Amino acid sequence: MNIRTLGAAATLLTIAAAAEMATVEPKELASQLQAKGAQPTLIHVGFAVMYRSKHIPASIYAGPASKPEGLDALKRAASPLPRDREMVVYCGCCPFDRCPNVKPAIDLLKQMGFTHVRTLMIPTNFGADWVDHGYPVEEGTPAK
Repeated sequence: MNIRTLGAAATLLTIAAAAEMATVEPKELASQLQAKGAQPTLIHVGFAVMYRSKHIPASIYAGPASKPEGLDALKRAASPLPRDREMVVYCGCCPFDRCPNVKPAIDLLKQMGFTHVRTLMIPTNFGADWVDHGYPVEEGTPAK
């Protein structure tokens, strides 16, 4: 198999994964966050070191959704929210099609009855697809 074939296969996997869930592009979310009006609840389901380094302002840190403790934290964070609340879940540890955290988070939120959940489409990683574009970020330690 050559490099071109592998690249095409990876692209198809990304498209297939995205087709299973509603997504939002970084540029669209950044515009939405700068606009007046209702804002989505942002939930970071990646690793603490990433959240501490840089994350989208006002993001709730739930921890890696690939681990039971991350799913438990996500459940605690989401439980008091209205089920029709707009939510955006993101990680950014790696390319979207290989992220171990986004799909379990989306699946759990859907099981909990949330109806307006999207994932931030991060094709490469959070640094390249959000930070390097100058979209808003803040640094900080996750609340315990």
